[in-house]
Amino acid sequence: MIGAFIDEFTGAILQLFIFSFVPFVWWFVAARKKEEFFSWIGLKRIVHNKRVIHTLIGVILTAGVYCILTYLCVYLISDQITVAGSQFEGMGLTGLPMALVYGYIRTGLAEEIVFRGFILKRIQGRFGFMAGNLVQAILFGLLHGVPFGLATQSIFVAVCMTILPGAFGWYQGWLNEKRCGGSIVSSWLLHGTMNFIVTCFSL
Repeated sequence: MIGAFIDEFTGAILQLFIFSFVPFVWWFVAARKKEEFFSWIGLKRIVHNKRVIHTLIGVILTAGVYCILTYLCVYLISDQITVAGSQFEGMGLTGLPMALVYGYIRTGLAEEIVFRGFILKRIQGRFGFMAGNLVQAILFGLLHGVPFGLATQSIFVAVCMTILPGAFGWYQGWLNEKRCGGSIVSSWLLHGTMNFIVTCFSL
């Protein structure tokens, strides 16, 4: 199991570097003299500008609805598709460290840097929040929906699994920019927690 954990951790760090490469190069060329890289992508302290209880309720409700709808799509539409972290299936408690790395680093942090930290912020800076959030949400949805569609050869599954993650990605962008001072830490924690929970169901 130690070997499997090392493999997962190494793979997660490698994926994190790969996903961060374009944002880093962009920052280095265009913005390094204006702002530090981590701040530029939103990897900074959360500054919450609304009532915390309202945000927490919104997060819980949104996450719950998303989980229920995704469950219906994955388990009732087709038995040919698998959920995040299914490679750890049957590992039990020994798979928890790998599930944490997978949920919070390989998928959570890496994807948040690209979609909410890079794409949203760069488009937002030029065309405004609505445009930036919509574009990143569509791309985030396609990242999930296209592989599901190809795996099942089902347009219906592809559409469902594009819309659901896309809508959730839109919410995460809104959460960061409108509730948490532009920090991607909020969506990273939410994204990582969701993927960790889903992965635990496979253990």
